[in-house]
Amino acid sequence: MPRLLLLLPAAGYANQDFIVAAKRLNIELVACADYCHRLAPGWGLPPLMSVPFDQPDIALPQVLRALTQTVDAVLAVDDHGAALAAQLRVALQLPGNPPEAVATLTDKLRFRRQLQTIGLPCPAFVEVSDDDVGAALALGFPLVVKARRLNASRGVIRVDDADQLRRTLGQVRRIQARAQRDAGAGLLVERFIAGAEVALDGVLVRGALQVLAVFDKPDPLDGPYFEETLFVTPSRLPAATQAELAAAVQRACMASGVAEGMIHAEARINDAGVWLLEIAPRGIGGLCGRVLDATLGMTSAEIVLRHAAGLPLPVQTGKEAAGVMMIPVPASGILQGVDGLDAARDVPHVSGIEITAQAGQLVAPPPAGASYLGFIFSRAATPQAAEHALRAAHAALTVRIQPLLAP
Repeated sequence: MPRLLLLLPAAGYANQDFIVAAKRLNIELVACADYCHRLAPGWGLPPLMSVPFDQPDIALPQVLRALTQTVDAVLAVDDHGAALAAQLRVALQLPGNPPEAVATLTDKLRFRRQLQTIGLPCPAFVEVSDDDVGAALALGFPLVVKARRLNASRGVIRVDDADQLRRTLGQVRRIQARAQRDAGAGLLVERFIAGAEVALDGVLVRGALQVLAVFDKPDPLDGPYFEETLFVTPSRLPAATQAELAAAVQRACMASGVAEGMIHAEARINDAGVWLLEIAPRGIGGLCGRVLDATLGMTSAEIVLRHAAGLPLPVQTGKEAAGVMMIPVPASGILQGVDGLDAARDVPHVSGIEITAQAGQLVAPPPAGASYLGFIFSRAATPQAAEHALRAAHAALTVRIQPLLAP
């Protein structure tokens, strides 16, 4: 039986999906968490310990001391543990992507520099480390200010003039500091890329990319914030454009040194071609990986585990279209509840709804918020029908949020 060390984030949407998939595949999991180790039995796993994923230099020796049995692979459920997982693989002499390669993909500034080096389309960009905005102003507007290593659209804001730029730099620095990520590091400022946004999920095996799905994002993402909502597959892009996207992703991964495992790429498509926004060394985030079950017969979590354990990967794409909506947070405050779930579930082609936020939880939309209220899933004969079902189900929901009192 393969034994894998799994890094579980405290608030990971997909933790349970990985555990369910491991049981189905007869894979033994050893749990390492960034929360109290006493919570691990709640997942049905033997506890290892609680370590700070964001501080690999501290966490690495703690895990190595606690690990009393050999493991065949080390996996992180999401971005939060990616750096630590890469360092653990080196220390345990296990195959996988090296730490420098993972660092290139998880740092937006390093990734931009990599694209520029290999000659893939890349917007003009600068690093802004202080209040001197001269270099950024020279790029011309509109611009996008980005925190370097945050996900879920946190710290990503479009600006259209110099005053907005100055205010937004301070705002994004505060978001970075609250997230305890790169609080003193510079920010990425780049030209806004117009066009349709798409995503690609694939798996790398010895450097060769197998495309699992290309997702359309039907909602326009023009800012000032970039909250993702809809993913629908198969894509309605021309086959030639999808091939160009896959080739760009393959080339960027090779240049970065990433050759194994799931990847999730996001890109803009316009008349000038394919513009990669980012590539994450993981599958599609949250519970969105369940959408692959409609087209591949297995979730993203199962694909990740199969690859790590050397088991066969999916080779055929189903004929069914599928979609997922990440239910957006409409306002900051305390979640009181989500009404209308029965009506939403009755919408034709809706295959499931999961509300992951809890009543009483503090919620916030981007650019500061890092989570969604839940997920709506659909399956249909066409992408258009799958998209329509998601929109209709969302329209049936009423979200109750109590505003926070001003201090």
